[in-house]
Amino acid sequence: MFAKAPVAGEVKTRLAPVLGPEAAANLHAGLVRHALDIAVRSRVGAVELWCAPDERHPFFGRCAEEFGAGLRVQRGADLGARMLEAFRLALDENASLVLIGADCPALSPAVLQAAARALSSFDAVIAPAEDGGYVLVGLSRLLPGIFEGMAWGEGGVMAETRARLAAAAVRWKELETFWDIDRPEDYARLQREGLLREALS
Repeated sequence: MFAKAPVAGEVKTRLAPVLGPEAAANLHAGLVRHALDIAVRSRVGAVELWCAPDERHPFFGRCAEEFGAGLRVQRGADLGARMLEAFRLALDENASLVLIGADCPALSPAVLQAAARALSSFDAVIAPAEDGGYVLVGLSRLLPGIFEGMAWGEGGVMAETRARLAAAAVRWKELETFWDIDRPEDYARLQREGLLREALS
């Protein structure tokens, strides 16, 4: 799992005008803990929390203690490079890897289990996001080309990823499409669907 430290003014910045920087950071922290709980309950393998900018924030230490997660530091010039490094290390250790962030409270242990199962038959598994990105990606072999030079944060990421996978003749499985928490309307949906209390519990 990839996560930033819950520093006010540096996370969930598009929600800060609505919630305030402190409340936005608290929401982020709750989402991180919620995602870690999902990962642990899925029982698909060891859980690692890849921290940014590093692992020294006290919040990460508390997460490691509460959830038994190993801590690693994200390294790389952009999101694609940081993801590639995580996959490289996992695959060097002969382990397939499922990577998630903290922005999708609708993920469940069953979804992570389905992703892990898919990697026994496919090179890649991916769960699209409604905003044109994706909320989960897993690999059973290293595929650098799907991460390099991507316009992260823009709406064409999933479409470009599909094109790259097809061009490289990669066998991949696509899971259902999910929504994530970035904008005020996403926060309203979080409240409407009853996930806010669960995320912050």
